[in-house]
Amino acid sequence: MASKKNHIKIDSKTNSNKVVKSSVSRLHVRNLHQGRYDMSLLCHCLPALKPFITKNVVGDETISFNDPKAILTLNQALLAYYYNVDLWQIPEGYLCPPIPGRADYIHYLADLLAQTNDGEIPRGKPVRVLDVGCGASCIYPIIGSQSYGWQFVGSDIDLVSVNCAKNIVQSNRSLTKHIKLIQQKTVNSIFKGIIKPDDYFELTMCNPPFYESIKQAQDNNQRKKSNLLKNQVKRCVGSASDQTHQGKGKDKERNFGGQNTELWCQGGELKFVTLMAEESVLYKGQVHWFSSLISNVQNVPKIKTKLKQVGASEILVVNMAQGNKISRFIAWNFGSTQVNS
Repeated sequence: MASKKNHIKIDSKTNSNKVVKSSVSRLHVRNLHQGRYDMSLLCHCLPALKPFITKNVVGDETISFNDPKAILTLNQALLAYYYNVDLWQIPEGYLCPPIPGRADYIHYLADLLAQTNDGEIPRGKPVRVLDVGCGASCIYPIIGSQSYGWQFVGSDIDLVSVNCAKNIVQSNRSLTKHIKLIQQKTVNSIFKGIIKPDDYFELTMCNPPFYESIKQAQDNNQRKKSNLLKNQVKRCVGSASDQTHQGKGKDKERNFGGQNTELWCQGGELKFVTLMAEESVLYKGQVHWFSSLISNVQNVPKIKTKLKQVGASEILVVNMAQGNKISRFIAWNFGSTQVNS
């Protein structure tokens, strides 16, 4: 395991707007998916993965990251081995998440909570987290509940996603006492109808729809698909970072799929997170930290400006290094109290 010097340090001073960078390009130190996948071990855990195993040019075992069925089965094996999930399935055409990158967001949020908990990561049921747009995969509640014992509420506007996530939870005893799913029935609402008057959450998290239209998503899909094929010729795939690099934002022609509500909304990521910032004011006494992933770094200054306008007292931008890729999330509060532990 890497030393603690590889952690991202979060500047938690009041009114801080600092962008914090990692000193190395790697997954979070507590991320279980470091380096290459142990395909033999994963196949032993889930024999259904074995038919998808191939060897790259240097003889290492891998899978084709262009094959949707291979990616789905790999995820099933990872979830079974690392997260106690024996039954996991998503509808055809829905977003199949890259697990290593999703785990990073959870671990960095755990570090964020530790900043106001005497340096200790709070664990167990007292820690309640709201995942906005949990998707059919229910991936963040799965990773968070199994890594730290947190309690999750997952919300999504898509009824198919909610029902699929519910089926995953109900099919796995490890999840049933940790995760609750709610459909967001009001278009253009984020927290309204989800956060009840007596609720309190240590965290809210979100992987917002990135694109402004389905055409933009499709056009970008073709460009990235072409780039992916070129990159695969140049390198030997098979590590966790190879899966992470493919990220979100691909339509159903890509291996990770994705429905409209997962990929795009009017105004795209900027408008979605701006609305989240505006709504967060109404729940500032019920949430310790609000947060959202931000795909486009150019949106960060605009969102920070909006957060200042709505009165956020603390704003943090945390960069997460994943291989050669940098992703980030923004977090804010309105003068929160210490988390439960």
